[in-house]
Amino acid sequence: MRLIRGLLLVSFILFLPGVSAAQTLEPCGGDVACKIGDRSYNILMPDNWDGVTPLPVLMHFHAFLRRGRTVIHHPRIGSETKPRGVMLVAPSARNRAWRFWQDNPEDIDFADAVLADVAKRYPVDQSQIYVSGFSFGSAMAWRYACARGDRIAGLMTMSGTIKQDSDCPNPPKQVRHVHGLGDIWMHLPRGPGHNVTTAVALWRKAFRCGKGRLEGVIELAPGLNVTHFVWDNCMPGRSVTLDVHSGGHFIPTGWLGRQLDGLMPQRPG
Repeated sequence: MRLIRGLLLVSFILFLPGVSAAQTLEPCGGDVACKIGDRSYNILMPDNWDGVTPLPVLMHFHAFLRRGRTVIHHPRIGSETKPRGVMLVAPSARNRAWRFWQDNPEDIDFADAVLADVAKRYPVDQSQIYVSGFSFGSAMAWRYACARGDRIAGLMTMSGTIKQDSDCPNPPKQVRHVHGLGDIWMHLPRGPGHNVTTAVALWRKAFRCGKGRLEGVIELAPGLNVTHFVWDNCMPGRSVTLDVHSGGHFIPTGWLGRQLDGLMPQRPG
C-alpha cells in the first residue's frame, strides 16, 4: 500500500507545472518572444509541418534598431522560409544593436544559446542550420559564421560585411552575399579599379578559391537585376557567390528564397 501511495505521489509531482523538461519552457512563438535570461528571440514556423520531422532552421540577424519580431513579419524573409519548410529563428540584439566589431562578441554566445533553446523545443535537423542577416545583422552573421562555421550549412547575407582582413578561424562551407552599388548605409567594399568582388575577399581567402567567373545577369523580380559572380574552384565542398545590383540598402525581393533553394538538399518530387 505504501508503495502504491509512493508511486502515485511521484506521478503527481511529475505532472506539476515546471517539473518535466517540456514544462520548464514557457510557450512561445510568433509575436510571443522566447526568453533566454533578459534577452529573447522570435520563431516563425513553416507551413504544413507534421510536428515530427526534424526542421531546417534559418537564424536571421536583424538590422540596426530592429528586433526579432520585425524579422518574422518581414515580407522578404518570413514569406521565403514558410513555404520551404524552414523554421525562422530571429534573435533580438541588446539595445537593438549587434556588437560585431570585435572578434569575440557576447552576441556569438547568445546566438549559440538561441539555437540550443530552439533544439529543446523542436526537433531540429542539425545538418541544416542556415544563417542570414541584413545590414548590421549581415555583419553580425559574418562574425557568427567565422566563429561557428562548422555548424552552419550555409550563410546568406545582404547589404553588410565586416573588414575583409578579419580573422576567420572557422568559416562555413557555403556563402551567398548580395549588395547594392548605391548602398550609402553600409557601402559595398571595393578594391583597385572599383573591383566589386573585393566584397567577398574574406571568404575567397578562407576557402582558398581560385579565379571567379561572371555568370551574367539574373532577374530576381521585375525591374531588379543582379550581376552574378561565382567561385566554385575552392577547397572541396566550398563555394562563394556574389550578387551585385544597382540599388541601395534593402533586401532584394526573392533573393533569400532563391539561395535557400540552392543550398537545401533537393527533395524527391
